[in-house]
Amino acid sequence: MEFWDVTDFSKVSADIEPVRRAADIILSGGLVAFPTETVYGLGANALDGNAVSRIFEAKGRPQDNPLIAHVADMSWLERLCLDIPPVAYELCELYWPGPLTLVLRSSGVVAKEVTAGLDTVGVRSPNHPVALALLKACDVPIAAPSANTSGRPSPTAARHVYHDLNGKIDALLDGGRCSVGLESTVLDLVSDVPRILRPGGITLEQIRKVCKDAVYDKAIFGEVPKDAPVRSPGMKYRHYAPRAKVIILRGDSSDVAAYIREQSVNDPNIAVLCYDEELPLYGGLNAVSYGPRSRHDILSYNLFSALRALDETGAETIYARCPEGSDTAVAVENRLKRASAYHIIDVK
Repeated sequence: MEFWDVTDFSKVSADIEPVRRAADIILSGGLVAFPTETVYGLGANALDGNAVSRIFEAKGRPQDNPLIAHVADMSWLERLCLDIPPVAYELCELYWPGPLTLVLRSSGVVAKEVTAGLDTVGVRSPNHPVALALLKACDVPIAAPSANTSGRPSPTAARHVYHDLNGKIDALLDGGRCSVGLESTVLDLVSDVPRILRPGGITLEQIRKVCKDAVYDKAIFGEVPKDAPVRSPGMKYRHYAPRAKVIILRGDSSDVAAYIREQSVNDPNIAVLCYDEELPLYGGLNAVSYGPRSRHDILSYNLFSALRALDETGAETIYARCPEGSDTAVAVENRLKRASAYHIIDVK
């Protein structure tokens, strides 16, 4: 696997050698992992079905899980999509480039492997200089799920990609740590009302500035049948999960800490994912904090890296504290519930 350090953003453009070489790989049917503001993506030419198929092979990803087509700007919408509503352009004006994916009717231009055979396609423009430079150098849409083994915590640093995919892909562009840390918000504009299929860095409150009737899809808060078709990645299967079993614990901080200490008596291979304020309660245990309870942006930034760090300790069970509320708390809650396969214990 080729590896290029492009962390000096002042020198990043479509013309620098690492970006040009990465673009050549994509245009010749290869796979390149690259940074976005959300997580690292595993990119292939979205117009080349054979290349896109390699993504599924490298990740071990189910074929019925659609991918997102990444584009340089909103001028690509009319090439990739049909029946584009005016609100799509309003949302793009506000939030592109950025962590917002729009699901629209597909024009049929992208390969069927991208859409999982559906008549819709998810499109977004990432807010990262390396990603945008690569898109401009390729001048094709890039299909890109997260650059990790399917089901694992998404990669927010180049080393996570290397750990999961070294030997399975052609190249990796190291653009440093991702600034958001969770995948993009996916908004379905084909349904009867605008519907968030996956929460992320753009919140429901922000979307309602344009789409006042926007709602969360019920699948965000519950399990989707395995045979059900879905329009967005991350809606079914156990997802975002470390190798260790994840169990969400709800309840008062001191009660939860007492419960975990009780479990640790008979099970030394446990770990704890907690808030900064709770870390002193876990002295002597394998515990990692991922941010203050009220700073949902910090929790989202640190979630996947913290899960990977706990996995590396060899823990067999991770007891996790999970935020509840609005804004990006919904996105963190969604990822942790899918990582735990909805295994939740209320501690009293």
